[in-house]
Amino acid sequence: MAAAAAAVPVNLRLGDLVWGKLGRYPPWPGKIVNPPKDLKKPRGKKCFFVKFFGTEDHLPVLEELEPKLHQPRTRESAWIKVEQLKPYHAHKEEMIKINKGKRFQQAVDAVEEFLKKGKGKDQASHNSTEEKNRRNSSEERGKQSVGEEKHKANLSEGKPKKRVSSVSSERGSKSPLKRTYEQSPRKRGRPPKDEKDLTIPESSTVKRMMTGTMAGFKWPPSVSEPAVCYQAITKKLKVCEEETGSTSIQAADSTAINGSITPTDKKIGFLGLGLMGSGIVSNLLKMGHTVTVWNRTAEKCDLFIQEGARLGRTPAEVVSTCDITFACVSDPKAAKDLVLGPSGVLQGIRPGKCYVDMSTVDADTVTELAQVIVSRGGRFLEAPVSGNQQLSNDGMLVILAAGDRGLYEDCSSCFQAMGKTSFFLGEVGNAAKMMLIVNMVQGSFMATIAEGLTLAQVTGQSQQTLLDILNQGQLASIFLDQKCQNILQGNFKPDFYLKYIQKDLRLAIALGDSVNHPTPMAAAANEVYKRAKALDQSDNDMSAVYRAYIH
Repeated sequence: MAAAAAAVPVNLRLGDLVWGKLGRYPPWPGKIVNPPKDLKKPRGKKCFFVKFFGTEDHLPVLEELEPKLHQPRTRESAWIKVEQLKPYHAHKEEMIKINKGKRFQQAVDAVEEFLKKGKGKDQASHNSTEEKNRRNSSEERGKQSVGEEKHKANLSEGKPKKRVSSVSSERGSKSPLKRTYEQSPRKRGRPPKDEKDLTIPESSTVKRMMTGTMAGFKWPPSVSEPAVCYQAITKKLKVCEEETGSTSIQAADSTAINGSITPTDKKIGFLGLGLMGSGIVSNLLKMGHTVTVWNRTAEKCDLFIQEGARLGRTPAEVVSTCDITFACVSDPKAAKDLVLGPSGVLQGIRPGKCYVDMSTVDADTVTELAQVIVSRGGRFLEAPVSGNQQLSNDGMLVILAAGDRGLYEDCSSCFQAMGKTSFFLGEVGNAAKMMLIVNMVQGSFMATIAEGLTLAQVTGQSQQTLLDILNQGQLASIFLDQKCQNILQGNFKPDFYLKYIQKDLRLAIALGDSVNHPTPMAAAANEVYKRAKALDQSDNDMSAVYRAYIH
């Protein structure tokens, strides 16, 4: 995009809608605005300050946000070099063709809504002006008529006509000349500006949040100097105790790219770069953490090495060289092998070393791992995450933690970078149990959605209409809409692997068995997922459970 922009000079100005290229992210729609007074312009090439259209829980973030609305979770603003900008309207079709993401489409929708509102305001203003002009014209005609009648009456009574100076006015009022001067305090010779159209109104809360420190970011290695400076939005934390004794750390703004947090000075290790781990590591790096990575398939580490991560040759090496090591792997067997296997985590544990397991496993597995880590003098925390690949990339995961409370607090900046909320649930095993229950509900719901869509199809009902009805009712949610869209479009690219949700259902059923609690709904859903796995859907998204009903 930069090369294309450089080939043809683009004349841009304040208030223009543009496509802006932000680091390694795709071109995104935004508007050139005035920067905050305390934000200095980067030196070097010409650049503009751009506010990008974004989403809050997939609702458009419009420029007319009122204070009464929830604060947006995605609100980007940055200095962008002119060669990284393209006019919005001229390149709209081109950008829409190359970007198909849902959030991207919602950002475009937000722009169109903004333009629609702008047209409505212009029309209202035009109508108001015409009405005002008509009223003024009518009043002037009325005054002129009254004046003529008085003049005739005075003449008929023989009264002399009183001469009035064009500069003077009635008693107590100011001259028109003086009044005009006072109403327009601008210096002579300076053209008036319509400042209303050049800035984006913000709520007072957003303005307060926008006064934090800035985080610098570099373009890919091919660019020698930083191209943007992100306007930081402070992540306001609140810690709340509940009657259950659990604690949550929440971020008012949880978008990793926008957050302004102070990264811990501890060295961070991360083991496992799958769908969830990749997004987590990316956000840790963006927030300025020092991260060493390891993955069973070493090639997956390359991208993060380019972004500034260090490479660990084995899990043991990562643990021995880092203060806190996180791990996120697929299942109980993988979690045990990572810790207890050759060159595993346990071989790198020494007194004071910290290990945080973010895998979704059963309580027995996590308790066993905690025991062996602590037996070597290490500190242990379980912290499985609720979310999917997209939420991981966006830094919007929900983290369920249990174990060493001090370690939980030491992980604060890391949890802020990777998630919107984290809960401390007490002793080891509690987070594993809670996570399985959460995924049991999610997996059962997904199976029910698929069942409803197929029943609609075989009874001659429109699946799209069913989705529209559900989206207008109490079940409306991002999850419902996304998974139904996957099914309607036949797109089962994994956002949460089907094989993993089936694994979680199996473990949740076992958890129920261990306390003699019935889980018939989960058991029925589990059978449908097993059927889907038999149809080679394991590595597709969980929404591919739909195919178990149509084969």
